[in-house]
Amino acid sequence: MLTTLATQAVAMHPGGWHDGDAPAFWPVFPITFGLFWLAVLGTVFYLIRRRMNAGATAAAAAADPMAKARAVLAERFARGEIDEDEYLMRMSTLRNGD
Repeated sequence: MLTTLATQAVAMHPGGWHDGDAPAFWPVFPITFGLFWLAVLGTVFYLIRRRMNAGATAAAAAADPMAKARAVLAERFARGEIDEDEYLMRMSTLRNGD
């Protein structure tokens, strides 16, 4: 009896999607999934690369004390601790000290 009912149910409904065909938009999902993982990998690569470059820049600044002095002077000027005249005077002093 159960076999007969199962056979009749399969005969009445040929597939999961209407007439057995998949919907036309099905390729969108795997493409989107692949693009998502490419974006994740690209972001991870970018962050690792950025971190490595920041370490190299810090090492270069530590190796060159004049570059560090210029960076500190530029930061102080950007924060407004010193005015333009003082910034230019100190920067010219640093340039002449090379």
